[in-house]
Amino acid sequence: MRLKLAIPKGSLQAATVDLFEKAGFRIGVSPRSYLPEVDDDELELRLLRPQDIPRYVEKGVVDAGITGRDWVRENGAELEEVAELNYSKRTLRPCRWVLAVPGDSPVRSVKDLEGRSIATELVQVTRDYLRRSGVEANVEFSHGATEVKAPDLVDAIVELTETGESLRSHNMRIIDTVMETVTLLVAGKGCLADLDKREKVEALVVLLQGAILARDKVVVKMNVPQGKLEGVISLLPALREPTVSTLAHDGWSAIETVVDESKVRDLIPKLKRAGAEGIIELPLNKVIP
Repeated sequence: MRLKLAIPKGSLQAATVDLFEKAGFRIGVSPRSYLPEVDDDELELRLLRPQDIPRYVEKGVVDAGITGRDWVRENGAELEEVAELNYSKRTLRPCRWVLAVPGDSPVRSVKDLEGRSIATELVQVTRDYLRRSGVEANVEFSHGATEVKAPDLVDAIVELTETGESLRSHNMRIIDTVMETVTLLVAGKGCLADLDKREKVEALVVLLQGAILARDKVVVKMNVPQGKLEGVISLLPALREPTVSTLAHDGWSAIETVVDESKVRDLIPKLKRAGAEGIIELPLNKVIP
């Protein structure tokens, strides 16, 4: 059994390869090939544009793929959304397709775009959004550099953003969110009907989601004298409870816990003052709840 899996080419490519490496897979990508190498005999990878992956999964050209919910909806593809993979190019936040206009535009809401023109790569979703809003406007396809088309060529754009930084740098003002999107692992119905392929997809979900969960967490380990154990434990956040084990040296315990990396710089001095010694911070590749 070999699972044919499509991974996204373009802006998500590097983040996806990095995520797979954290999950335990080594991927080699050649700039001249769409067939990445992977150190797993049960996987056969394809490097495809995320816009195209839903169609290829639906047709059975590949068994499964990693793409955005936006492209699943844009293609109207019939497939199974197996799991959300909440990662992206720069942040762990969901991305948004937003309706934006030039900063000095008189447009204040979608209603003001009646009879006007909008450029976007997400044509069908934008048309559906306008229909729900009761607005008739001309929606034209734009592939790349959409921000520069307003106001000279169109009145508004619908563009993907994580932080809004690029839109602000082009003096664009967001007036509404058309849809939020996250990265998904999707699979064809035929793939999930095959027991071996289904098990492989499920295994991938466990490993990839474990790698995502570990991205902002670390292991903190320390030694604590028995008399100060309760006070130290009271300072520790954890997924459940910290692991406490008795050391060979009488009167001492070892504590191990997983905490948010952002909290460590404040936590370690407190642990030290509370009596912890030999404090170690270790990175994580995966956390499996």
